[in-house]
Amino acid sequence: MRIEITALLDQDVYTQKGIFVGRVDDVVLDPDVGEVSGLALGNVNKSFLDLKGKGIIIPYQGVTAVGDIIITKHFGTMPYSDDKKG
Repeated sequence: MRIEITALLDQDVYTQKGIFVGRVDDVVLDPDVGEVSGLALGNVNKSFLDLKGKGIIIPYQGVTAVGDIIITKHFGTMPYSDDKKG
């Protein structure tokens, strides 16, 4: 899939199941091969991903479509909860 890097920035990312994952803040490049290797997402859906930081990097190989939004293969969810289970 050939696309300009600028077309990826600020795009919303959804899984193939229609779940919002986050918004592309930056693109990760592999300098050895000159290709995009990942997407750095911010504004991450915390009900889908249990994160301690501000964002996540997803592998570009999982991207299946780029257009008005970016579609990625669905990956396992980690439910977000503030409850402390002991």
